[in-house]
Amino acid sequence: MRGLAAIYRKELEDHFSSARFTLLLTVVLMVSLIMAWMTGAGLRKELEGFAKPSFVFLLLFTSTGALFSFTQFVAFFGPLVGLVLGFDAINRERAHRTLPKLAAQPIYRDAIISGKFLAGVTTLAVLLAALVAMIAGLGLRVLGVVPGIDELGRLALYLVVSILYVGLWLGLAILSSIAFRGMATSALAVLALWIFLAFFVPVAASLAADGLAPVPASPTVDDIPAALENAQVRRAVSYLSPIAVYSDATTVLLDPMRKTTRSLVLLGPMERLSLSRFQNPLPLAQSALVAAPHLLLLVAGTLVVFAVSYAAFMRQEVRA
Repeated sequence: MRGLAAIYRKELEDHFSSARFTLLLTVVLMVSLIMAWMTGAGLRKELEGFAKPSFVFLLLFTSTGALFSFTQFVAFFGPLVGLVLGFDAINRERAHRTLPKLAAQPIYRDAIISGKFLAGVTTLAVLLAALVAMIAGLGLRVLGVVPGIDELGRLALYLVVSILYVGLWLGLAILSSIAFRGMATSALAVLALWIFLAFFVPVAASLAADGLAPVPASPTVDDIPAALENAQVRRAVSYLSPIAVYSDATTVLLDPMRKTTRSLVLLGPMERLSLSRFQNPLPLAQSALVAAPHLLLLVAGTLVVFAVSYAAFMRQEVRA
C-alpha cells in the first residue's frame, strides 16, 4: 500500500512528540505505580510469616488495593486513552485544511486511515507494555518474587488482549472523528458512549435480569432454575459492553485457579467432591482456551469498527 509507511511514521512522530501524550503518560503512569505500590506493600504485609503462594506475582495486577486493581483500572479507564488518541484523527486534518493536501500526495487514500489506526495501536502498545513492565519491576522490588515462565506468558497474553481492547476504543474514536466534523462534538460523542457502556449497561443488565427472570428475596432450592436464568440474562446484556467482555477474559488469564468466566456456578455434592480433587491451577493453554470466545469477540469488534471507519472515510469527499 503506497504511502502507508510515510503516514504511519508521521502519525507516530505526532503522537510521541505531542503534549497530550506526555500528559496522558504521566497521569496513567503515576496512578498505576501508586496502585501497584500500595497493592505490593499490602501483599508483603499479609504474607509476612507465611509461605508465599504460587502465582503471587500475578496478584500485583489482580488484587484490589485502596482503590481498585490494575486490571480494573485498565478496564474502566483504558478506553479513555484510546479515545484521547483518536477523537480528532480525521477532523483535525479537516480543521487545519491539511487533509486535501495529504490526499493529493502520491499515496493511496486508504493509507491515510490505515496509517493513523496502526500508529495509534502502536502508541497504545508502547504505553501498555511500559506500564506492565514497570509494575512487574516494582513487584520484583517490593515482593522479592521472580515470576515463572507461566506467569510471564500470562502477562504477555494479557498485554495482547489489553492492546486489542483499547484498540477497539481507538477505532470508535477514529470513527467518531470521521462522522463529526467538529473536534469537540466527536470528543463528546465518544465520551458519552464510554459513560453509557461503562455505567448504564451494567444497570440495564440488572434491571433486565430482574424483570425477565426475577429471583425471590429468600430463594430456596426450587428457585435454582430462576437464579440460573437471572444470571444468564444479566451476563448476556452486560456483554453489550466490551468492558464486561474484557474483564471476564483477563480474570481467567491472570487467575490460574479460575476455571470459568461465569460468575454463578451451582455445584452439587458430586461436583464439589470432584472439584476438591482437582484444585491445581490451569495451564496457560487451558486458561486461554476458556477465554477464547471473549478474545474472539474483542478481535471481531476491533476489526468491525475499523472496517466501518475505513468504509466511511473512503466514501467521504475530500475538498480543498
